[in-house]
Amino acid sequence: MVATADLWDERGDSLASVSIQLRDLGGKIDFDGQVRTIRCHRDNALIKQILATPGDGAVLVVDGGGSLESALVGDLIGASAVRNDWSGVIINGAVRDSVELGKLDLGVKALGTNPRKSAKDGAGEVDVEITIGDVVFTPGAHVWADADGIVVGES
Repeated sequence: MVATADLWDERGDSLASVSIQLRDLGGKIDFDGQVRTIRCHRDNALIKQILATPGDGAVLVVDGGGSLESALVGDLIGASAVRNDWSGVIINGAVRDSVELGKLDLGVKALGTNPRKSAKDGAGEVDVEITIGDVVFTPGAHVWADADGIVVGES
């Protein structure tokens, strides 16, 4: 994978750069793929459902509203994502089981951690435009992530 800084130097303003500082919590630091999205608040049923389907190397970008009140992904959902060939998950919210997530061959970026479970009601929206910081994530765009950050653009 091309480093995000090198990609920025090459493509510049055709990309968007996420300014929010997310923590690297997965076993893969460098990851990229086609964007899929979910908007949900303290409810991870849709995340579990989507990550249980074939990912084909995609990255699920989750707008959890920046809430750290409960976790949206843990080790079981993370393991499902690995089994189903997802490249990574970017979460504007919290995760749990961070030690176990760190052992998985999965990129995970999130605001932080919280051991508290989320609701399982299925509230939210799938494959809609979402905004994290000042960056719009459109389903089908391409996202690249590494230790320096996250950039989004066309493949």
